[in-house]
Amino acid sequence: MSAVIEKKAPAAATAVPMVSFSLNGRTVSGRAGETLIEIADREGVEIPRLCHKPGLEPAGNCRACVVEIAGERVLAPSCCRTPSAGMVVTTDSARARKSQQMVLELLLADMPQVVAASAASVEGAAPRVAYTRDNELEHWATKLAVTTPRFAARAQPAQDLSHPAIAVNLDACIQCTRCLRACRDEQVNDVIGLAFRGEHAKIVFDIDDAMGNSTCVACGECVQACPTGALMPARGAALPVPDKQVKSLCPFCGVGCQLTYNVKDNKILYVDGRDGPANQSRLCVKGRYGFDYAHHPQRLTVPLIRRADAPKRDQLGADFKMDPERVAEFFREASWEEALEVAGGKLAAIRDRHGKKSLAGFGSAKGSNEEAYLFQKLVRTGFGSNNVDHCTRLCHASSVVALLEGIGSGAVSNPVMDVTEAEVVILIGANPSVNHPV
Repeated sequence: MSAVIEKKAPAAATAVPMVSFSLNGRTVSGRAGETLIEIADREGVEIPRLCHKPGLEPAGNCRACVVEIAGERVLAPSCCRTPSAGMVVTTDSARARKSQQMVLELLLADMPQVVAASAASVEGAAPRVAYTRDNELEHWATKLAVTTPRFAARAQPAQDLSHPAIAVNLDACIQCTRCLRACRDEQVNDVIGLAFRGEHAKIVFDIDDAMGNSTCVACGECVQACPTGALMPARGAALPVPDKQVKSLCPFCGVGCQLTYNVKDNKILYVDGRDGPANQSRLCVKGRYGFDYAHHPQRLTVPLIRRADAPKRDQLGADFKMDPERVAEFFREASWEEALEVAGGKLAAIRDRHGKKSLAGFGSAKGSNEEAYLFQKLVRTGFGSNNVDHCTRLCHASSVVALLEGIGSGAVSNPVMDVTEAEVVILIGANPSVNHPV
């Protein structure tokens, strides 16, 4: 892939205008254009929210975050409203709180009420399915002391398990459209929509297809955005609570996406994207769902050495086809010391018999800088050869020539996120949506 980035000239520094207003009886300040809910979060003032999620375009459709503004007839959604000088805002007035509680109670009425115990701890709360350990609706209902709803539930759709990676539980959907915005605005896949009107409104995939038959690419951004578990990893009826969370980097490509493994009984349950400079909490299908190899029964956990009585070819000269289920017929377990001695000894024997140039090394873009350094050190000092190469040279070859001619160095000159600072980006021979889907 080759990319040329022309960066914008730095704009003259301009002071961001500040706005002072009253929030729950005290004077606070916020930047012009900042929303009330963002300022409240910074000031330590809790406001319920369901459709709001940092990184997604505000929608203001759940109305759980409404606040009272002096002199205004109607309550205002704090996720969409910006302050003006002298404005008087109250987030927990009797009128605002009653409205917030009513929204939560109406939404709770449509939540499934079977088998599993509720995440809420309020006395008198009805038992509910706990699709996810982070059910935000239950969280805010507990905070605002909303218990058993007084309203009848609407007819709820059946569970959709047609997708290999994502379970669809629309009985837990509150139509906050976070999944829709994550799919459309963040990942630009535009698979999810909100169809029909009134009480018949519902989340759909493409033209109301089953999710497994839709054009979904299984990036899982909708799963991470969903506040109730209406969309969740396909791991059964409910998601177990992990014992621990382990912060890590995605092991697949070299983009460097940061992620969090949710682990229980030393097994990975599911993966969340973590806010990092390369991915900003997003993940592609490999990073979010490609972790089952870690627990695969055929995964190697000890070094193996081919058995002396297991030749590589049969009597007719054809290669043996090894069944991974019967690996012991061809290989035996060995200690790390023995395995390293055998591997190193055979490489040394080739070097001594055929000369230093008979050996070469080919590095991987998945390795860190430190691993790349150690690898070339092995080739140059251990093999005694300068025949060391890297997979990036093949895909990066065209841009190396241009960079050498243009700036005198073939090294990558910009991080990926610099495209947001550019006025012009020219892509040559590239398909970023396939090669770097995040």
